[in-house]
Amino acid sequence: MAVEQRVVSSGKIGGSKPGGSIGARDKTPEPEPEPKKKSKKLLFIIIGAVVVLVGGGVAAFLLLGKGGADAAPEPEPTHEPGEVLLIEPISLNLADGHYLRFGMTLQLTADAGAEGHGTIDGSKAVDLAIALYSGRELAEVSSSEGRQELKSELLHQVEEAYHGEVMDLYLTNYVTQ
Repeated sequence: MAVEQRVVSSGKIGGSKPGGSIGARDKTPEPEPEPKKKSKKLLFIIIGAVVVLVGGGVAAFLLLGKGGADAAPEPEPTHEPGEVLLIEPISLNLADGHYLRFGMTLQLTADAGAEGHGTIDGSKAVDLAIALYSGRELAEVSSSEGRQELKSELLHQVEEAYHGEVMDLYLTNYVTQ
């Protein structure tokens, strides 16, 4: 007697259904997934962020920038020139054995000394000049940039020391050796 053997496929070897032929495919296509509806939430967040940024920029420009006529800087009060106070030249020691012969005049305002202070004494200006120029390098006080920078610093210190009674400072003697 002859034995007949049958093999039933379990779907692991290429068939999709048991008992189907090897390599046969399903003829029914899978349904395509429905496209997801895009959320409008992200769109609203982006639009909101843009509106906030633009609004903040406009507010900053108006408040900090050229916002209006109220933001115009106040002009500095101008003083009328008064007397000129001559300060005798002094010799100042510089670094490395050099010295500076330094003389100046102070341009006072018209109302300087009018508040019962009497005459203006130049000793504060001399003291400030000694403190500022002493011990400096010769190259620093000899160059035009250095001289102008030191003069501006001295004028600023003198204006503070004399409480606005001095409006300018002029160098009358400036010799280095």
